[in-house]
Amino acid sequence: MAMTQAPVTPKAARRQHDREIVALAVPAFGALVAEPLFVIVDSAIVGHLGTAQLAGLGVASALLLTAVSIFVFLAYATTAAVARRVGAGDLQAAIRQGMDGIWLALLLGAGVIAVVLPMAPFLVELFGASDTAAPYATTYLRISALGIPAMLVVLAATGVLRGLQDTKTPLYVAIAGFIANAALNAGLVYGADLGIAGSAWGTVIAQWGMAAAYLVVVVRGAREHGASLRPDAAGIRASAQAGVPLLVRTLSLRAILLIATAVTARLGDADIAAHQIILSLWNLLAFALDAIAIAGQAIIGRYLGAGDAQGARAACRRMVEWGIAAGVLLGLLVVIARPVFLPLFTSDTTVQDTALPALLVVALSQPICGVVFVLDGVLMGAGDGPYLAWAMVLTLAVFTPVALLIPAVGGGLTAVWAAMTLMMTVRMLTLWVRTRSGRWIVTGATR
Repeated sequence: MAMTQAPVTPKAARRQHDREIVALAVPAFGALVAEPLFVIVDSAIVGHLGTAQLAGLGVASALLLTAVSIFVFLAYATTAAVARRVGAGDLQAAIRQGMDGIWLALLLGAGVIAVVLPMAPFLVELFGASDTAAPYATTYLRISALGIPAMLVVLAATGVLRGLQDTKTPLYVAIAGFIANAALNAGLVYGADLGIAGSAWGTVIAQWGMAAAYLVVVVRGAREHGASLRPDAAGIRASAQAGVPLLVRTLSLRAILLIATAVTARLGDADIAAHQIILSLWNLLAFALDAIAIAGQAIIGRYLGAGDAQGARAACRRMVEWGIAAGVLLGLLVVIARPVFLPLFTSDTTVQDTALPALLVVALSQPICGVVFVLDGVLMGAGDGPYLAWAMVLTLAVFTPVALLIPAVGGGLTAVWAAMTLMMTVRMLTLWVRTRSGRWIVTGATR
């Protein structure tokens, strides 16, 4: 019987993995894309108030997005922990684990508010806001800070649902939040004549509405499975400890992006303008690849929680194939769309000419990026945070001297993006070595 099934079973397994990846990745991509649309809508509405207001929004948004990106580990760590419990068949413990992450998010959010409210003017000045833009940036930052706990709850609750193999609910909440944010911003900025403060309040209300929607879903699940909603000090502490390595990983990655931008700024106005265009595209491509990584976190965590090491390995192999295929496709799209893409952002031919070769480097690097995102998601799903932290610190150590040498040797923007490709290659090698070793495969409800 085994011999007659052997030719069929691998194909059936691949089809099952494909269905799981698509079911999780497609809604996840929609939710990821919806998030930056908040800033775009705010910019479009505030932009009609004046240049100073728009500049103030730009500074405050950069600060807020930086703060939130630092705490993205709330989603990553929670996804892995909850998925393991789901795989082990203990939904009560899975939701209890998720509640610990949500309580941690509320505590961190309260801490961020305590820092941002009194330090808002200093932070705005630190980010280089002009004298005319600074008052608007301070106003927006102080009001928007009140929404940070909600944003962090959204991250943690999104991790809970992803761990429960549900990426559709985050998509629906993201769409509803986007619509509410647009309507509230327009109404408060122009209808109530509150100016940039109206935009901030509209976003805060939308964010707390999203957090409330998530909490309703999680609380309903907790009651259904008899999970406690009360804060548990030991559980919150465990969630924080699991998140520390991922925080180190995220900070190292943010440092790489900041170094790349700082180096490019020294090359000239055309280079930094072109860099911003390419970086926006790179971030968009990252959303597509990150959707597969999110599927990887949920699927791998579930397999390991169920004690199925062979299934985890097979899922990993299939997701790597998906990552490579997605990278090749995205790279081809970048090459094909480049004559249309660049004029959308600038009519300056100097900027376009500067961006073109660097854009081709980005296109060629997409298959590498695809592997990196997938393996990153696999190791996150396995709860292998400490290795991810050390690997990213090593990558930062390799990238930094290479990037800093670029102006000294007369390199331009293409050299910067070649260095970025080197960075992704180092990441790929460190992640590949780990996955090949098998040390990430630790089965059971907890790692």
